[in-house]
Amino acid sequence: MAGEAVLVEHAAKRFGSTRAVDDVSFDVQPGEMFGLIGPDGAGKTTTIRLLCGLLRADGGRIAVLGRDPVRDHSALTHDVGYFSQRFSLYGDLSIDENIAFFAEIHGLKDYAARRNRLLEMTQLTPFRDRLADRLSGGMKQKLALACTLVHQPRMILLDEPTTGVDPVSRREFWKLLSEFLSQGITILMATPYLDEAERCSRVGLFSSGKLLVVETPAALRQTLPGVITEVMAAPQDAAFAALQAHPAVVEMQKFGERIHVRWQGADPEAAVRTARETLVDRGVTPGSIRAIPASLEDVFINRVAHAPGAADPQSRQS
Repeated sequence: MAGEAVLVEHAAKRFGSTRAVDDVSFDVQPGEMFGLIGPDGAGKTTTIRLLCGLLRADGGRIAVLGRDPVRDHSALTHDVGYFSQRFSLYGDLSIDENIAFFAEIHGLKDYAARRNRLLEMTQLTPFRDRLADRLSGGMKQKLALACTLVHQPRMILLDEPTTGVDPVSRREFWKLLSEFLSQGITILMATPYLDEAERCSRVGLFSSGKLLVVETPAALRQTLPGVITEVMAAPQDAAFAALQAHPAVVEMQKFGERIHVRWQGADPEAAVRTARETLVDRGVTPGSIRAIPASLEDVFINRVAHAPGAADPQSRQS
């Protein structure tokens, strides 16, 4: 058990009557990219703050790189980098000066080469004299990551690092994370984006303070039986009602203009044919109908819908 980068056993944290983290257990292996996945308020940020030692757990056991994050907080700060939702850059300092500041608060003296390397990796070298207040959102995120990594931590904890960042900057950010992962850095990140979860070696699905499941993305996608069809039809509400009434439908969800319908059985062609015939019989104009593999989004919504106290899964819409 001493080999884990992170070990969480039956952790709990309450704020008044709210159970922000409720009997959570998981581990993260060295060199792994592990994702905490779930919506706002699910417990992801509280879990990361427990790992950082910024909060004290009400129960259970937590070890980060073999240390207690509260008792050994000072020692851990040399080995762990923390990227919070509200990472504090200094707007009146340049890119160079921000990185220098974070290097020096970690006690580093000879950091020039490391800073130059991080600037090259983040493509910030041409802007190193620009004040942080004058950076775009994506550039601020890359600068924050450089500040997090300047002291060469063995592990980084990222709390929704790409929230509010444009798609191009998100893609560049993930390229950086992949490079750091190749260097052996352990990465644990919280994200509400399930497409980002696909990049993790394992993910933990959070909902209402509880950890629903920990598994690889590929294994999770295999947990939904049946066939899923993606349906686009007009009017959508009439299409949803028509399909929902079919006895072979197990579950349905709306995703913008698309409806995901999960059917009993394992024949994709039969599911597509049944969907089209059902819509035509109800006077609904069928558009695009195709069988698709289960996504993590399908799995997550299914898990939440079947959690204790959840509503009827067919009535849930996203």
